[in-house]
Amino acid sequence: MTLWGGRFAGETDALMRRFNDSFRFDRRLYAADVEGSIAYAGALARAGLITEEERAALVEGLETVRGEFEEGTFEAAPGDEDIHTAVERRLGELVGKVAGKLHTGRSRNDQVATDLRLYLLEEIDELDEALRALQTAIVEQAEAHLGVLMPGYTHMQQAQPILFSHWLMSFFWKLQRDRERLADVAKRTRVCPLGAGALAGNPFDVDREALAQDLGFDAVASNSIDAVNDRDYVVEFLAWAALTQTHLSNLAEDLIIWASREFGFVEIDDAYATGSSLMPQKKNPDALELIRGKSGRVIGDLTGLLTTLKGLPTAYNKDLQEDKEGLFDAIDTLKMELPITVGVIGTLAVNGERMAAALEEGMLATDLADYLVRKGVPFRQSHHLVGEAVRRAEEQGVSLDELDLSAYQAISPAFGEDVYEVFDFERSVAARVAEGGTAPAAVRAQIERAREVLGERR
Repeated sequence: MTLWGGRFAGETDALMRRFNDSFRFDRRLYAADVEGSIAYAGALARAGLITEEERAALVEGLETVRGEFEEGTFEAAPGDEDIHTAVERRLGELVGKVAGKLHTGRSRNDQVATDLRLYLLEEIDELDEALRALQTAIVEQAEAHLGVLMPGYTHMQQAQPILFSHWLMSFFWKLQRDRERLADVAKRTRVCPLGAGALAGNPFDVDREALAQDLGFDAVASNSIDAVNDRDYVVEFLAWAALTQTHLSNLAEDLIIWASREFGFVEIDDAYATGSSLMPQKKNPDALELIRGKSGRVIGDLTGLLTTLKGLPTAYNKDLQEDKEGLFDAIDTLKMELPITVGVIGTLAVNGERMAAALEEGMLATDLADYLVRKGVPFRQSHHLVGEAVRRAEEQGVSLDELDLSAYQAISPAFGEDVYEVFDFERSVAARVAEGGTAPAAVRAQIERAREVLGERR
């Protein structure tokens, strides 16, 4: 029996039923639905609408339903339209007519809004832990390879020498911002809509503040219409997920390139790679390619919900049922990807020799300009003079460190015999000691700050 069938004389079309029903995907909200119902039973008892004995019977029945879901023994019935219908139907089978009192003053509109918030808060906690685990793996690899130099890139062109650890730690801070944004999403998710009814509020003077406290929310929704309509927190979460997914994709892209034979900077562990069905020599970074590839679906989850919400009229509309599948997909995707990324980073083989071999003296052109600055030449002029030196070296088919002193001094008398001291990659890296720079001392300090963030002071 449906929860709304009294007004209808005819049966719902079978195809319409399949189109309308959501139990196949919203059943994962069972724990939140039971938790919200237990709290609501308490609120009804406080308001004098049910007795303490009835409340206890409802709670016992609801705990039994929760146990059946957890143990995998819950048996769905043909009329289980959604998780709320399924839980209420089974509760009635267990405790009898008193189950019919549980929905007093409550609508599925405020019920599902409450369920979704409770569910999301649990998932946010798990995702935060997964992000923290990835940050930890990054810090450990950065610390283990602190002395490894590599070419730094902009526009996918060699730019300046940097530490491999410096590159890797750049992703630590992206993930830290992701964690901060996720905590911010959680703040606005901890608002209780229960007691808003269908849209007009609860007529039985239910104590919404007590309800919010029972359920671990920080506040109650201030407007009952907004309470059942609001899916901002889902949009915010999906925006967070899309950006976090983008950061994972950026990390994957770099590693895919650097694991290629042309670079050979890193090697992906066999546990996170696959082979070719045709070419025996192949080792494909499929874990990373899938992470990169799934960016489209997670970004799509966000744009899908935004499109659904655009132009909706006031309060609850059935369109809002579309808030769940994209949300569940984004959560499931990230909960699988993050531990895999931890594994990729934790088992990554770093080839410092290949990185060092890729360093080219032209990358020290900026150091050469800085050399002239220290000689009193304004930077804009020194930049131009070094550009001339680069052109002359190219014309002669030599590197900058092979260009004759006479050629340098023909460009500017500021170039002295000590100019060749510039061509030292370690010296170049070590010079960048300002906070956030790539010098070993600066990166060590950065790692220490990261460990403080993680609560792992050493």
